[in-house]
This record gives sequence, C-alpha cells and structure tokens, in this order.
Amino acid sequence: MLLRSLLFAALAILIYFGVRRIWRDWSGKFNADAEEAKRLARARDLADRQTHDVRELIRDQRSRLRPGDRDGNDKRH
Repeated sequence: MLLRSLLFAALAILIYFGVRRIWRDWSGKFNADAEEAKRLARARDLADRQTHDVRELIRDQRSRLRPGDRDGNDKRH
C-alpha cells in the first residue's frame, strides 16, 4: 500500500513538472512571437509614415486635429 502511494505520488510529480515545462516553453514561444509581431508592426508603421500620401495632424488652438505640412506649419493660413 505504501509502495503504491509512493508510486502514484512520484508519477503525479513527474506529470506536474512535465506539464509545467511544456507550459513555460509554449508561453515563452508565444511571448517571443508577440514581441516580433509588435516590432514588425512598428517598423511597418514607421515606413508608412515616410510615404508622401500620409498626412500628419497637428492640434490647433481649439485642440482640434488639423492637417499640417511636414515642417509643422499650418497650411490653412
């Protein structure tokens, strides 16, 4: 009876540590993939910002967003 209890306890401990290791490996992989996706999205956004068809918006005195030119000057006046 004692041997059977020890065997089940040892088996439960091995299963626990195996599942724990798999969980840590997968979550590390998913976190790394998420960071890579974030980095790629940031690089894409920075590249898109450099194109000529993107308008930068500036805030006027009434805190409304208005288009401005690349130098930061307001084109409305």
